[in-house]
Amino acid sequence: MKSAWIILSALIAGMLLGLGAEALAPDVAARALPIIEPIGQLWLNALKMTIVPLIVALLITGITATADAARAGRLAARAVATFIAAIMISGAMSFVMTPLLLRLFPLSADAAAALRHGLGGEAATGPSPGFADFILGLVPTNPIAAAAETAVLPLIVFTTIFAFAITRIAPEQRATLAGLFKALGDAMLVVIGWVLAVAPVGVFALGYALAIKAGLAAFGGLVHYVLIVSGIGVCCVILAFALAFLFAGLSPLRFARAMIPTFAVAVSTQSSLASLPAMLEASEELGVDPEKADVVLPLAVALFRFTSTAMNLAVVLYIAWLFHVDIGIWAVVMGLLVAVASALSSVSLPGSISYVVSIAPIAGAMGVPVGPLGLLVAVETFPDIWRTVGNVIADVAATKFAARGSPDDNHGERA
Repeated sequence: MKSAWIILSALIAGMLLGLGAEALAPDVAARALPIIEPIGQLWLNALKMTIVPLIVALLITGITATADAARAGRLAARAVATFIAAIMISGAMSFVMTPLLLRLFPLSADAAAALRHGLGGEAATGPSPGFADFILGLVPTNPIAAAAETAVLPLIVFTTIFAFAITRIAPEQRATLAGLFKALGDAMLVVIGWVLAVAPVGVFALGYALAIKAGLAAFGGLVHYVLIVSGIGVCCVILAFALAFLFAGLSPLRFARAMIPTFAVAVSTQSSLASLPAMLEASEELGVDPEKADVVLPLAVALFRFTSTAMNLAVVLYIAWLFHVDIGIWAVVMGLLVAVASALSSVSLPGSISYVVSIAPIAGAMGVPVGPLGLLVAVETFPDIWRTVGNVIADVAATKFAARGSPDDNHGERA
């Protein structure tokens, strides 16, 4: 929370300095741009260098952890199936609602052009690949070369196949490989933590450059982005209540009353993990067997991020809309699959880290520029509130649904 506000403050300070310098001393502002902008780009490059190894490590650990959780018993398997179905529904909702919100609340053409220029200019666009080209591009002839060339989509396909293969080998070998990639992921998270420690400097430089290039319209563009992505967060909250009513049989009013203490913790901490004790109490108040809640809710906190698919896709779709990237049907399908995999593999990380780690693979898979994420991460503080609120609602609702359909005999469920 504290670091997120510091990064946001650095962005605002950089943009205000850029606007002030442009207004009072445009010649000085222009001469300073070639000095300050590379600092931001250097920080952005440092952030990008962690993406490929993190994709590999988190996908493998996420898939193996999900498979291990599903083996833990009938209740755990039902919970995992519930999680996957729910995040696919939320992702599909985002593909419908994000373009709709962009049409209902458009950004002016001048402001969009200014924001696009400030975030890196026009994206290179071309015709969408046909079905044959798409299929041929899925499987890399050389996965090492795919990683070196940052060919995210074939790399994800290979990594996913490799991860499922790990789940089929002997337990001792599976544990060895899973531990290796868990260690790799942990090491990369340390690196990205170091990069984010100097994020205020990098974001300040990027904010200054954005203000010089885009002017006052940059503020309006960023506010528009925050409102659109937050709007998808609101849609996630509504969808979570609807699914709780339709599938878990929870009255929305009763459900909301039971969740009030959880909402307070979620908004103040923006952490599902910190909200776990309050969620356990809410589940018991809603009639969930405490023994079953003790199994499902920790699994939900570890694996289930209901809002991630929807809101991560909303970020990618917004960038695609801003940069006029044509997204074909196959990119939509792959984007949804990668968003689901990212949601399952993004362990409870700080918001700034999970933002980049979760969204960059989706953007790469859909052919959308990754660069804007380095600046947009600074304003994630506001949408992140809706992420947490939607997640805790879905966690408790999924626990109620999974426990209601599970046999009363729970022997072996805690294995």
